[in-house]
Amino acid sequence: MPFEQLSQRLSSIISKIKGTSTLDEKNMEGMLREIRLALLEADVNLTVINKFLTRVKEKSLGISLNAKVTPSNMVVKIVHDEIITILGQEASTLVFNTPMMIVGMVGLQGSGKTTSIAKLANFIKTKHQKKVLLVAADLQRLAAVTQLKTLGESIGVEVFSVENSTPQDVVDQALSYARIQGFNAVLIDTAGRLSIDEELMNELSILKQRVDFTDVLLSVDAMSGQDIINVAQRFNETIPLTGIFATKFDSDSKGGGVFSVVSLTNIKVKFVGVGEKIEDLELFYPDRYANRLLGMGDIVSLVEKAQENIDQKQAMNVAQKMMSGQFDFNDMLEQINQVSKMGSIKNMMKMIPGASKMMPNIDDDVAQANIKKTKAIIQSMTKEERANPSLLKQPRKERIAKGAGQPLLVVNQTIMQLEQTKEQMKQMMKLQGGVPASFSAGSNTKRNPKKRKK
Repeated sequence: MPFEQLSQRLSSIISKIKGTSTLDEKNMEGMLREIRLALLEADVNLTVINKFLTRVKEKSLGISLNAKVTPSNMVVKIVHDEIITILGQEASTLVFNTPMMIVGMVGLQGSGKTTSIAKLANFIKTKHQKKVLLVAADLQRLAAVTQLKTLGESIGVEVFSVENSTPQDVVDQALSYARIQGFNAVLIDTAGRLSIDEELMNELSILKQRVDFTDVLLSVDAMSGQDIINVAQRFNETIPLTGIFATKFDSDSKGGGVFSVVSLTNIKVKFVGVGEKIEDLELFYPDRYANRLLGMGDIVSLVEKAQENIDQKQAMNVAQKMMSGQFDFNDMLEQINQVSKMGSIKNMMKMIPGASKMMPNIDDDVAQANIKKTKAIIQSMTKEERANPSLLKQPRKERIAKGAGQPLLVVNQTIMQLEQTKEQMKQMMKLQGGVPASFSAGSNTKRNPKKRKK
């Protein structure tokens, strides 16, 4: 997540002032200095920093505290509120209540523009049940049309293109085709450049005059620095922007450029790309982002992600088996597959309050490598071995290790992991006095404790 350093720095600042009975010039000075340094390291524009700190200081010193509100909590709230003030009070999405929405995606080459518009097409199609047409109007980059067609095919969205034409004619023909064919969402991938130039701006200016856009999004790389401020301002002058699509938002980038653009132009972030997969797109919620930034987590987004990616019925079946002590390698594999659908483990941990402090050095590559090893080991077992781990004696273990391409030690660790999970569930059930009624009642399997096989 961008502002990783700022998040860590703020957490450190908050811990330092805990126990302070009052907020005054002296203890505020050190805190504001550290926030300033963190914002500078995050490459936030100096004007933005000064305005931000001035407002934080004024509100902090002007607040009368009482016994129920500690200075640290008050500072967290003030900083939290000021971040939201800059990023926007609430989520900002597209204009959907129109017979045919027309969205343009603009930006420089390398900002992830073409991939972003394909992600947006998938979002509009799946979340809003719109009939979407992608328009390949980027005729500058040789591979742009081919890339868009490939992405469109992968998500089942038609891509309109015309050979040996101009961007304006392509768009005109695409809109006529969309009206005839009953499309209610048209997404136009415009041409990018390596830098701002008059040819690009003239092309966009002509499009603005000929197309009644419902939204125009600027694709911005979250790893960019303050140079994107001028880029955003120039684009906005030529073709008024309604929002920002920030790519690579899952990276540990500084992110100061995006923060600065929003503050100086008042163009809000609408969507963020949080991974390489086509479904790795999120609507941007300023309050949730502020929570993550201050180490408060984002349980709401985590629950939403789980609901979208995890099969509730399968998850309940696995939970029932865990509670009954019948958890086997088939269930472990199912559990791994379900969790893997939710994306980056590191990003998920950031959504859990306090988890990033407990496990600050999570490496997604290492975690994914371990998951692949575990899956390879389980998939090298026979059906009988997965269902009945007690069969796994030395010769079988050696065969599995060879089949998975893993040392025997790793196979033993995987088996031990299953046993530890089952043992932990047994201990939990002892504390709860047996299997909860919600699990036993929801199961179609009739259990007779007297006949249970050991």
